[in-house]
Amino acid sequence: MSAELTWLSALLLGLAGSVHCVAMCGGIVGALTFAIPAGKSPTPYMLAYHGGRIASYATAGAITGGLGQMVSHRVADGLLWLNLLSGVFLILLGLYVGNWWRLLSSLEKAGSYLWKPISPLSKRFIPFRHPVYALPYGVIWGWLPCGLVYSTLTWSLASGSASQGALVMALFGLGTLPSLIIVGSFGQQLKSWLNHPRTRQVIAVLLCLSGLGVLIKALLH
Repeated sequence: MSAELTWLSALLLGLAGSVHCVAMCGGIVGALTFAIPAGKSPTPYMLAYHGGRIASYATAGAITGGLGQMVSHRVADGLLWLNLLSGVFLILLGLYVGNWWRLLSSLEKAGSYLWKPISPLSKRFIPFRHPVYALPYGVIWGWLPCGLVYSTLTWSLASGSASQGALVMALFGLGTLPSLIIVGSFGQQLKSWLNHPRTRQVIAVLLCLSGLGVLIKALLH
């Protein structure tokens, strides 16, 4: 695994990109409260939901990590090209979060073809009769088309193996947790702050700079 694809970087990417998660998934997380039985603590249901979501991320990371390993072994300078790809997508993610260039939305549209036959399955588990029902619900919603997730999957492509790819995506998922849990607990006011254009633009600039750093390091090495 290259220096650009450390586990800490994946975790931090999840934290930085969670501004986009709040915009896209905050409503979903907030709606979970209506599926929880009255009088029950939401904590076990939220943990089960996010556990399922992160499990889906890890599965996708294992698949892409395995594919990346095949490419790096069979293509000349394959790992270099994969690292360059991850840097480019990190910049695209920054442009997307900042609403400056939404090229990644086209990937989300492509992902919707996979999402459409999967999403109706989630209705079988609500309302939640037990926290266990929130787990498969989260697994299904983990496949929601998302430019942030697709960008991070390019990191798992360059991770070197299926296990490393799964770990990168799992840590990324953990990084998204704080904002989503806070939004689920405190609601619309915090969501509005995180979605403020200035907040998003600061995060977007940091993501673009990180992507440039990845590209420069990959080329120098």
